[in-house]
Amino acid sequence: MSVLRRCKGAVLDIGCGPGRLVSALRALGHLVLGIDINHAAVARTADTGGAALCRSVFERLPGEGLWNTALLMDGNIGVGGDPPALLVRIGSLVSPRGGLLLVEAAAQDVHERLHVQFDDGRGRLGMPFPWARVGVAALRRTAAATGWQPGEHWSVGDRHFLELKRSAGSRPAHTRHQG
Repeated sequence: MSVLRRCKGAVLDIGCGPGRLVSALRALGHLVLGIDINHAAVARTADTGGAALCRSVFERLPGEGLWNTALLMDGNIGVGGDPPALLVRIGSLVSPRGGLLLVEAAAQDVHERLHVQFDDGRGRLGMPFPWARVGVAALRRTAAATGWQPGEHWSVGDRHFLELKRSAGSRPAHTRHQG
């Protein structure tokens, strides 16, 4: 709830999973869209009445440049394994006049890129894919280098969050995503 209370206007939930935040934000009166590359997660979001698309954040999305708030919860700063490219991309999705990004950072002071695999619970591993883990200090540096102003940092239990803001008229740097 500490994150949801900070959301303003129309919200884009990047890596929405089964849509728990999409549903909660809708109940709070926000226009909200979830995106995820997992078909089952998007179907579950839709089953609960939420709007969601099965799409990568690096693909064309509705409302580009118009979203008031974007969310990267549950470690989703790691999407694509390239946090600078992800932050630049999100900069093109939110409003250039004060767009807001709320990010959950790693609890540790870490900045690493790696390849991970999902385990299906039966010992079978999926294909490796790029991922990243970024702590608050590294996220502040990366954000500043990609056109974001780091704002408030807060914690709830062992979860750490950082607010990032777009400056009026700021333009995202152009970073090419490999993925």
